[in-house]
Amino acid sequence: MGRQFQVYKGLQRPLVYRGFKGKYIYWGVGSLLAGLVLGALTMALVNMWLGLIVMIAAIAGGLVFIAGKQKKGLHIKTRPTGTFIHQVNFKKFHHYGRKTSI
Repeated sequence: MGRQFQVYKGLQRPLVYRGFKGKYIYWGVGSLLAGLVLGALTMALVNMWLGLIVMIAAIAGGLVFIAGKQKKGLHIKTRPTGTFIHQVNFKKFHHYGRKTSI
């Protein structure tokens, strides 16, 4: 039998595997597959050693990027900073509350 890894799914908690949580597990698998495909294409078209370097760099870079994104939280929400001024159109202001005949 192969090695077994712990996968924990508690109540109301995201899936955790090797430090990656929730949707970042799928991003990690995608990064691994993309690195393998890029490495294989480079090996087939250019050179075996360059393909190996590209594969390792793509996989490691993708996993490091995903680990950095995970530190920001599972549900990333952008918060705009700055002052927003909304223009008020006073020409249409007098139409509010007025009944129109049909």
